[in-house]
This record gives sequence, C-alpha cells and structure tokens, in this order.
Amino acid sequence: MTRRPELQKADETAATLEQFAELVRGVEMTPPSRRKVLIAISEMKDSLSVLERKIDPIRLPDAFFDPSEPRLIGHFVALALISQERFPLGSITSFYGSGVYAIYYNGPSDIYAPISKTETPIYVGKADPPTGAKTIIEQETKLFGRLNEHRKNIEKVSGIELQDFECRALAVQSGYQTAAENHLIRLFWPIWNNETKILFGIGKHGDAATTRANNRSPWDTVHPGRAWAFENSEGKSAEDIHAEVAAHFQTKPIFRTIEDIFGAFVEGIRRADRLTAD
Repeated sequence: MTRRPELQKADETAATLEQFAELVRGVEMTPPSRRKVLIAISEMKDSLSVLERKIDPIRLPDAFFDPSEPRLIGHFVALALISQERFPLGSITSFYGSGVYAIYYNGPSDIYAPISKTETPIYVGKADPPTGAKTIIEQETKLFGRLNEHRKNIEKVSGIELQDFECRALAVQSGYQTAAENHLIRLFWPIWNNETKILFGIGKHGDAATTRANNRSPWDTVHPGRAWAFENSEGKSAEDIHAEVAAHFQTKPIFRTIEDIFGAFVEGIRRADRLTAD
C-alpha cells in the first residue's frame, strides 16, 4: 500500500534533521560557523512552529499563565515593591536583605518638577546577594548598603536636599532581583538610571582623573559636590543635560498615582503571558 505523500515527506524530513543533528554534534566549528548554524536552527524552529499552527485545527488560547516565566516574575516582584510604604531616604537604618528599591523626589528643583511628589521614581536599582545566599540573613545588608550609598552621595552635592527624597525597598529571594529591576526600568525609565543615557552617574565611584579617561558624569555636572569628580572634564554641559531631561519627561509616561501604576502592570502582564508576539 502506497503511503500518503505528506506522511512520506514528513518521515524524510525527520530523517534529514537527525542527520543534520549528528553532523553538527560531531564537527568542530569556528565561532562564525557556529553562529550561522544557530541562526539556521532558529529559523527552522520558527518555520516549523508556524506550520504546526497552520495545520492544527485546534487553536491555542490567547494567553498561557506560567508563574515561572522570568518576565512575569519581574512583574510580580516589581509590583510587590510598589506596594511597600515609602519612607524618608535620610531615615534608613541597617536591615538584612538583598533585592530591589526605588527612590522618589519630592522637592522644588525645576529640573525634576514633572515627577516631584508623584509615583514615578527618580532612580531604581537592585542589590545582589552574596554568592550562595539562601536566607535573608545570609543576604547580609546589601539592600541597606546600596540605599545608604545613595543617601551619602545626595548629601554631598548641591541642587538637591536629602530631606526631599523617599524610597521603597523590598528584600526578595536570591535570583529574582534582576528580573524585577529590568521590569522597573522598562516601566519607569527613571532619569537617574544609566539606561536613560541622560542624567546617569549617581552610582559612579570616585577615583583620580588620571586613573581613567572618562568624563565627569552628567549627574556630577548637574549636581556638583563630589570632590573626586571635579578633576574630570565635563562631557556635556549642564544646559544640554537640562534640555535632554525636559525632552525625556515629555516622551516618557509619568505615573502620578498608585492606580496609574497598577493599570500599567495589568497591561504588562497581558502582554507578558500572550502566546503570540506583539
């Protein structure tokens, strides 16, 4: 009995794929060759997935909730952080834990007026635990240490006052802090974070200008006061930085209330567990 042609072709394709797998497993490849093979495999996977959906009469659901999905973990940890009470940055005392945090500005400085006294953080970050830490005590005081470092830096500079800053902090199970920080940055695009590429530099550590050739950070240009930064050359003028900050606040969303943030989280979760690409 003659087999149906589509079944025969499926068997032949499966055999060809197995031959291809044996070949690439048994040959030494240069890095460029390996990259090309990996790209080819990725394209084959995509093509087979599209074909699978086309011939399967039963459709997939619009979404599939997987609590282990890193993007969703980032959403939930970030949401837990936003649910914490805000407290003055200047009042922090030592506590155990590593995790994520957010810093908020409530002062009168014109450059930060669009986000002052809102729920949009000026900076978000993470504190990684020591290697192998499993309990909150084994995580040591990493989260406090990061916040305390920022507190000291703000105290040293002009144009801003420590009393105008609040923060939220959340100790989390080791390993989840990176996904949460990534989500917080993508949601808020805080103006002090490096990822905005505008007013970064609060986390920069000092050394003599002769030991490295990089310019003074925009943060140190706008907020002078850290002695070690004086000798570094100015990479961009304060006027240019102010203009870029103003443009940033015009193009990025500003969350004025907790309710605004919850709405964004709900929409983000819808996208994160969607089975088809946006």
